Amino acid sequence: MIDHISIEVSDLARATKFYESVLGTLGMTKLRTWPTASGFGKVYPEFWLNARPEMPKTRDDSGIHICLRARGKDAVDAFFAAALREGATSDGRPGLRPEYNDRYYAAFIRDLDGNRIEAVTFLSEAE
Repeated sequence: MIDHISIEVSDLARATKFYESVLGTLGMTKLRTWPTASGFGKVYPEFWLNARPEMPKTRDDSGIHICLRARGKDAVDAFFAAALREGATSDGRPGLRPEYNDRYYAAFIRDLDGNRIEAVTFLSEAE
């Protein structure tokens, strides 16, 4: 089981502002701030940003992919809208992904440094 994850960001202040908006749609808030890191979560910091000012932008073909669970379709949609509003690029609009599962509803974004972040929920049969 994973306790927490961390990603590298080139500008901690900019990334912290971005993720405050985006992760807020999934019920996470900024819980910890250090000079070189910010931690977000629901109860404890489970999603960390680590400052790496000299890092290059993540390549589009990189292996990084982080998927966060959303409480429902509206949260996935809100995650995607907030991310685009804050400067992310789309890496897959919100929608069903039947190639994974017939109830798999997700959206994919590339954050300000090119990290690929996904929000997913599993729709009920009534949705």
